[in-house]
Amino acid sequence: MIRTEREKMLAGEPYDCGDPDLLDRWHKAKELQKQYFLADTRDRILIDRILDELIGSRGEHCWIAPPFYVDYGENIHLGNSVEINMNCVFLDCNTITIGDHSGIGPGTHIYAVTHPTVPDERLSVPNDPDEFPFWKSHTAPVTIGRNVWIAGGCIILPGVTIGDNTTVGAGSVVTKSLPSNCLAAGNPCKIIRNF
Repeated sequence: MIRTEREKMLAGEPYDCGDPDLLDRWHKAKELQKQYFLADTRDRILIDRILDELIGSRGEHCWIAPPFYVDYGENIHLGNSVEINMNCVFLDCNTITIGDHSGIGPGTHIYAVTHPTVPDERLSVPNDPDEFPFWKSHTAPVTIGRNVWIAGGCIILPGVTIGDNTTVGAGSVVTKSLPSNCLAAGNPCKIIRNF
């Protein structure tokens, strides 16, 4: 059975970022982001329509302050009463899931994609010399539990899970998963205390 590039991407396998179907969705997401940024924030009907097209799923009473930046958008899944503050970047080349009653501070970046660290392993040569040589990538999902607060300016790396009721301090770089019921902060992010 032949797997699509999207299926490979979501499985964490090497995939072609320049795949026409992935690029079509990437461009569509950029258009929807622009519409969302320009929309009257009081027009809930318009805001909801754009979000229904932009992100994969969301529960009731979600709030995403513009601007909001995504790769594809469709791999983002939000629970009920999730608040995402302005200037957040979600590189959703794999799933990004955020549980009920969680908040994401301004300027937070969530990365579900990365590249090999060795230059020869990340560089690619396109079949057509007129094509852009996208870097080789691999992905891993990011999961944020219920009642989590990610303070402003954090970076969350691929494959990280953050447990329920955990708070991550501002400016933290979360390189490894965090358990439930703790306060964590720093670069790299470490547990400061358990609740």
